[in-house]
Amino acid sequence: MTEPAEQSDRFVIWREVLLLWLVVLLGIRLIVFLQATFGLFEAVLVLVPLLFMYGPSYALKRAGVDDATYPIWVPQFRDWPRWRAMLKINAGAVVLISLPFFGLYHLYQTKVFGYSYTGNIPPEPLMLIGYHLFFVAIPEEIFYRGYMQTRLNGLFGKKWRVLGVQIGMGAVITSLLFAFGHSLVHFQWWHFSIFFPSLVFCWMREKSGGFMAGALFHAWSNVSVNWLDHLYGVIVP
Repeated sequence: MTEPAEQSDRFVIWREVLLLWLVVLLGIRLIVFLQATFGLFEAVLVLVPLLFMYGPSYALKRAGVDDATYPIWVPQFRDWPRWRAMLKINAGAVVLISLPFFGLYHLYQTKVFGYSYTGNIPPEPLMLIGYHLFFVAIPEEIFYRGYMQTRLNGLFGKKWRVLGVQIGMGAVITSLLFAFGHSLVHFQWWHFSIFFPSLVFCWMREKSGGFMAGALFHAWSNVSVNWLDHLYGVIVP
């Protein structure tokens, strides 16, 4: 069980985490605003994942913490046991979470909003997968689960056992900041619901010891919703 930090360290960690979160999210909002307003080349948006990935390393080095001890690294390509374990975790999540969600999505769109199945698919599926994996999921998981959740574990410890995994209040706060962070960049009323899949990503981080298991399921979730939105005509080609 991870024990919480000493009282003298708590303010320093809180200040570091919240300040970095605010700077990174407001920085991303500024980048997105400038690109959209002034028609800058879309290549400038590559700064978004860079902020998510390199912000934590900068903050940890300023705090005198070895970032090599944080799960913000990708397993080696030939580390088959670790990749198999991550895929096993994701397979379980797909069966227990995604498949029931697909059924609920169908009912929600057809019965509540009147959409119907169209059979349309995203025009560039491989690009969609690559975008959500490398541009969205991996950078966000490095920031929120690799850095933030680990840092907050130092404040609260991991006092709960959920499905055989030790987890703590750090996962809850990380998920709140993850959900609200989306609204800081671009507000949508449904952003509060992002809190719940974030808890799954947090659990995966604790189960696997790294961020990649959550990144794979994060990307799967984003791509699945986008695909469903095309299939049911929510997104018109």
